[in-house]
Amino acid sequence: MKFTLKQHSMAARCGELVLARGVVKTPAFMPVGTYGTVKAMTPEELQSIGSEIILSNTFHLMLRPGAEVIKKLGGLHGFMHWQRPILTDSGGFQVFSLARSCRRSGQGVVFRSPVDGQRVFLSPELAIKTQHALDSDIVMSFDDCTPYPASEQQTEDSMTLSLDWAMRSRTAHGSHPAALFGIVQGGMYEELRLASLQGLIDMGFSGYALGGLSVGEPVELMMRLLSQIVPQMPADRPRYLMGVGTPENIVDAVACGIDMFDCVLPTRNARNGHLFTSFGAVKIRHAQNKDHPGPLDETCRCYTCAHYSRAYLHHLHKTNEILGSRLNTIHNLSYYQHLMAEIRQAIAADDYANFRRAFYARRAGGMP
Repeated sequence: MKFTLKQHSMAARCGELVLARGVVKTPAFMPVGTYGTVKAMTPEELQSIGSEIILSNTFHLMLRPGAEVIKKLGGLHGFMHWQRPILTDSGGFQVFSLARSCRRSGQGVVFRSPVDGQRVFLSPELAIKTQHALDSDIVMSFDDCTPYPASEQQTEDSMTLSLDWAMRSRTAHGSHPAALFGIVQGGMYEELRLASLQGLIDMGFSGYALGGLSVGEPVELMMRLLSQIVPQMPADRPRYLMGVGTPENIVDAVACGIDMFDCVLPTRNARNGHLFTSFGAVKIRHAQNKDHPGPLDETCRCYTCAHYSRAYLHHLHKTNEILGSRLNTIHNLSYYQHLMAEIRQAIAADDYANFRRAFYARRAGGMP
């Protein structure tokens, strides 16, 4: 992996992440392909809207169909017919959010599978081995995601465990050619976050991620932590904010210096009829869309907006047609990728502050 910064606009930055399977322009948004598929989208559709890298979930793929099955079938790229870069998370967040009867120890985590209730053991070494079998381009270290709220002692214990697991992940990764990112933990405590970051820097990683945010804390608290922690992250390595977020979250986090994002919001919300536009959210089920002849967003050039009215999308949603989910997903992911392109253009022009003001002004003005 090679990471090159191209331009700055105050703390916001744009650059280029060069990986064996392609170049990723940053700031970048990674659509989430939980089970080796970005829901409702083909790889060709993802590429056509500007996606250059996607995320898949180690935890889910380990349980179904199993990493060895995927390895035999050409790795995750061959298995899902996506030939551009893939980042895989380590499974730490899924253990935190999904696993039943989870028991942590210094060795790893024992939990009940949400698929069939079987006992499963996951350790830093197994998380890395699984990601190697998937043939990821970017591998994440195994971490312990701290819940919110949590006491300072509970958070410190969790952060210390994550640092130990990060070192074991690094050792297990060895000289493997994939990039390995460390994950900063420390909950909502600035000093613990900084201690976690310094510990990871001392170990040395290809990139650094912020985990354990957007787990229920107020947005204001998350942004305050970002403003404190991100400037301390290595300037020559990619900075990844995991699991975030809304368009507003992304615009504000870029202003702090974040380079990479992933989130299920655009795909999950699409299936629920919650659609993102330049002027705010559209809930397509609302009666005002029943006979609306126009597109979701007059400024959007995606396939959905070019061919279908809000009235038709309202009809598909009301009748629970699969096409509605597909068209909504195409639009939402197109919106996110277009937003990232606008962000990169504004940074390249050293005009990010004005872009950010205009972004919020459009949303405050509402639909034209």
